[in-house]
This record gives sequence, structure tokens and C-alpha cells, in this order.
Amino acid sequence: MDVARRAGVSTSTVSRALRGVPTVSPEARIRVERAARELSFALSRSASSLVTGKTRRVAVLTPGLPRAPWFLGTCLTGMAGGLREAGLDLLVYAITDTTERAAFFERLPARRNADAVMVVSFILTEEERERLDELGVPVVYVSQHAPDRASVYIDDVAGARQGMQYLLNLGHRRITYLQSAAADSFVWSAYDRLVGYREALEEAGLPYDDSLVVRAEYSRSGIREAVGSLLSLPQMPTALFVESDDMAFEVMSILRSCGIDVPGRMSVLGFDDHPLAESLDLSTVAQSAWRTGCIAAELVSSVLTDPSSDPTRHIVLPTHLIPRGSTAPPPTDHQAETPAVAQQEPPSPGRTVNGS
Repeated sequence: MDVARRAGVSTSTVSRALRGVPTVSPEARIRVERAARELSFALSRSASSLVTGKTRRVAVLTPGLPRAPWFLGTCLTGMAGGLREAGLDLLVYAITDTTERAAFFERLPARRNADAVMVVSFILTEEERERLDELGVPVVYVSQHAPDRASVYIDDVAGARQGMQYLLNLGHRRITYLQSAAADSFVWSAYDRLVGYREALEEAGLPYDDSLVVRAEYSRSGIREAVGSLLSLPQMPTALFVESDDMAFEVMSILRSCGIDVPGRMSVLGFDDHPLAESLDLSTVAQSAWRTGCIAAELVSSVLTDPSSDPTRHIVLPTHLIPRGSTAPPPTDHQAETPAVAQQEPPSPGRTVNGS
């Protein structure tokens, strides 16, 4: 082989060096890699996998980018960089609807195509999780807490409680929670933020009001319809806590187009810290999508290279509040309002989310 001849080593050493086998000396590896570069040599991953049984690929199962373009795109970028440093390739399976979802779990195309799987952002059924377990490769859940399985995530409940406490401390008592909805029955990991919203109300001694939890299709028309339903209430909220910054940007635009001053008449709080949040002066609960992807890649790499590593390890990443100009105390005429604080049995989360 030309590479072996130029590097002055055997062909088996070339094969082991280019496949990352640790038994090759650093000096020999450097010579082989230099010779390979000079000869523009590329190792076939498919051929290598026949020898090692490893593809050096990690499959990522994710919703289609339109669901959450900034978060998913940034998270995948962090993953790709982290995997590349570990000598691993990224293989993306984007699921855009329930038909594609059912087909994926029926065929499991990641079988024999990847050494590990990462599931990003949307919640699987227990049956779907068991199907992934049948692949016989490590599975890491990203941006969600999966019991008894390796996971990298933020504490969505705690983050939402932090955001709610901020609004409560400003003096708001009628606070809407605006949640994304999907006609194709996907459930996102951000669903737990509703739990944090409810817990904060309970801790403040405030009743849960079903009319203040609104679901909106992830589109400008869907968000406009949701905001319209709030503006038609007998008593409008003084603050909106929005599930994501992407949605909050639309909310602020719609409110201002309707002549509703933000934050003078209504405060808006987002969740994520999208790059546009600072320029649009949006207050938000911040998380790092890029770091989430990087940490997930590191966890996958450690599981693949260290057989003794914990296959159910959980890594919880922090969130923090960033107050900006979209939030302020409620208008004076609302500060004097004292809503009833008698406890009432809140409807179940499922009934709230499904609006029935």
C-alpha cells in the first residue's frame, strides 16, 4: 500500500492507525497520518466496520428543525463539533410527522448504521424507548430527563419556577402561560415548564386558572389566535410567560401591532436566550443549547470508549434568569387588584394541555 510504503510501516499498522486503535505508537500514528494526507487517502468507514464491527457514527433522532429551529440547530452544531473531536460522525434522522415517526420505529434504520443513538428534545413512548433498546447500542437522551437512561438536560420545572418567581416578585398576579401545540401529537420536553408554572402559583398561594394556560400552534397565525383569546378575556393578564423565545418574539410583535405596550401594559418573558433576545430586549430564562449538544457528545463518547462508564448517567445543566426590557411591574390599576387565593383543585396536566 502506498501509505504504508511512504510511512515506513506495515499495512496492518496503517489500518490500525487510521481506525484509531490505541496499540499504535504516537510516532507511527503521526507518520501514517502525514502520509495519508500527502496521498489524499481516505479510509472507508464501511470497509473498516467490516473489520471492527464499529461504524464510528452516532445517530441522532430529532424533530424536524421547523419545530424549534434555533434550539435544535444550535444543539446539533454543538453535538457535531464534540463528536468530530472524538473521531465520530453524525447521522441525523429528522422526524417531521407521525407517519415518519412510526416508520422509523418500525424499520429502525439506525440498526447497524451507528454505534450509539441520541434522542433530542421530544418525548418517546415507553414502547418506542424499548425499540431503541433493542438496537443493542448506547442510547443518550438529550434535552429531556429519561428515567434509568443516560440523559443530558436542564431542569425545566426549576427554570420555569425561577421565571415565574421573577414575575411574581415584580407584582404580577394574572400570569398567562403560552405553550406550543402540535396537531400531530408530538410532545416536547419543554412540557415540564408548565409544571413549574403551576408549582410557582401554588407556592405563592394563587389559584390555578385554566383560562390563563393557552396552547398555540407554532406559527404566526396560531400565536396570533392565542394572543387574541387572551385579549378577549374579561380581565386580561398583566404578564405572559412564553414557552420559548421564538414564540415570545411573535407575541411581542403581535401585542405591539394591537397597540398593547410591552412592558407598560403587559410583560413578556421567554425561555432559551435565543441570540435575538438581547437585541429585541426580551427577558428570558436562559439555557445553552450549544453546551447541551457538546456535553451530550462527550457523554456518548465516554460511553463508547469506556465500558465501565455508567450507562444511566444524568447530567443536569443550569438555567439562569436574564431580565431585560420586556418585563416590568404591572400597571398601577392592576397592582391594587387582589385575586382570590383560596386553594382549588387544579385540573390534571393532560386536561390542561389538551384543552378538554
